[in-house]
Amino acid sequence: MSELLPLPSLQDRVAVVTGASRGIGRAIALHLGAIGAKVAINYARSAAEAESLVEEIAALGGEGIPVAADVSCPEAVESLFAQVMERWGRVDVLVNNAGMARDTLLLRMKPEDWQAVLDLNLTGVFLCLKAAAKIMVKQRQGRIINITSVVGLVGNAGQANYSAAKAGVVGLTKTAARELASRNITVNAVAPGFITTQMTEKLDPGPILAQIPLGRLGSPAEVAGLVRFLAADPAAAYITGQVFTIDGGMVMS
Repeated sequence: MSELLPLPSLQDRVAVVTGASRGIGRAIALHLGAIGAKVAINYARSAAEAESLVEEIAALGGEGIPVAADVSCPEAVESLFAQVMERWGRVDVLVNNAGMARDTLLLRMKPEDWQAVLDLNLTGVFLCLKAAAKIMVKQRQGRIINITSVVGLVGNAGQANYSAAKAGVVGLTKTAARELASRNITVNAVAPGFITTQMTEKLDPGPILAQIPLGRLGSPAEVAGLVRFLAADPAAAYITGQVFTIDGGMVMS
């Protein structure tokens, strides 16, 4: 008879989700909290939304705390993880979701717009990954999921900074996966396509839908479901260094 794996659970486990107050990050935090995780909800400015999310997680039977931090700042990241360790004493899951976009054509892009996007979308991932890995190495277990983008795989006009940062996340993911595997720490990336969030609501859907075989935008909950699998499912324990596209078939390699 074949061995049956246990059902996914994060009971008594601690997850840190960056950029968690809205959109994809919010959905991820809810999905992890719903299966028992204690969730640190990182946010930069949206304190009221973070507090509301804590209440939603509690209603699902989970526990959450809001933690303000600009993850592009080393001192803020250090404080973020110190607060989590003081509260719960461990970190089992890190979801690097915080990000921003400042779109314009390459020849019009200002150096400060290039740098701001790289600082948050790439350096922020590095800083949080490093901080979490230090804790997980001592625990000899952990799961790290970095949110990249299909734009980091194929490029997109008007998003040189965003594409470069997200492509960098892919390389960082693969390197970290190799370095941390011996300590039973998996590192994977999730690359969403066009998802219904505040970042996409202003876009003209016509040209976008023409690129998507499934003919619709994805939902934050669908991305969160994939992240939940990588973070909690026993079947994901043998997966590391991979990039999972969730884009309705827009990018097929």
